[in-house]
Amino acid sequence: MPHATARDGTQLYFEETGNGVPLIFVHEFSGDYRSWELQVRFFSRRYRCVTFCARGYPPSDVPKARAKYSWQTAVDDIADVLRHLRLKNAHVVGCSMGAYSSLQFGMRYPSMALSVTTVGAGAGSNPVTRAAFLCATEDNARLFETLGMPAAVRERGFAAGRIPQMLKDPRGFAEFRRIHESHSATGLANVQRGVQAKRPPIYQLENALRKYRPPLMVIAGDEDDNSIGPALFIKQTSLNARLWICPSAGHTVNTEEPDAFNRNVLDFLTLVDGGRWKPRDARSVVKAKK
Repeated sequence: MPHATARDGTQLYFEETGNGVPLIFVHEFSGDYRSWELQVRFFSRRYRCVTFCARGYPPSDVPKARAKYSWQTAVDDIADVLRHLRLKNAHVVGCSMGAYSSLQFGMRYPSMALSVTTVGAGAGSNPVTRAAFLCATEDNARLFETLGMPAAVRERGFAAGRIPQMLKDPRGFAEFRRIHESHSATGLANVQRGVQAKRPPIYQLENALRKYRPPLMVIAGDEDDNSIGPALFIKQTSLNARLWICPSAGHTVNTEEPDAFNRNVLDFLTLVDGGRWKPRDARSVVKAKK
């Protein structure tokens, strides 16, 4: 099984499909490399697609020490997978937890990001609900540790942002649940505490977003309440960002509306690859009157 070695020695499982310009996918908290199957089948006809499992998600290593998990390490792991493959740069597409890592990747490794696409970024960013988010994060970590994965997933129930997919695509939702239940309880507990609970909220990234260099596409479902506000904030802050709000969609637009997602992302990547993508003209920004 192919593994890339992270800078701290952690082994990260990856898969490659197709040829062409590199395109790496970074998965969400409840998913893994399998969550991108509908994208790999589509984009591998044009791109060299790379998927990988974050640390804590078998068949990648599951370090027991919580110190091995942080949002910074999650960003570095993207770079380490690319370096293992001897790739100088790539388009980066991330969902939810992976969207945050991808966004930060564009800040910390701008020369390695041909572009960045985020899907459903920003959970826990709302200052009004921040305390509740942190409490839920710790509660979930304890639940994983005490009950194990299948029982913990059943106990947690359905997050609001998952309901749209459950209603419109029961088969796809069942697949999502099977993937989630197959994970490591130790890995997910450490990810909750070391990554999810420690990352800075999107609204604290204003200065970095104003200077964002890579072409940036921001995607959110219009029924994903945790992400639509941060998506608008990123768009309004960064001249490099374009925004697509997918109608009647929840948290994971890539699995919920794969055809629309793939076509919109392909349009964005085509503009970038063809040298036709341009940041927003600053003259189009409405200035607040003093």
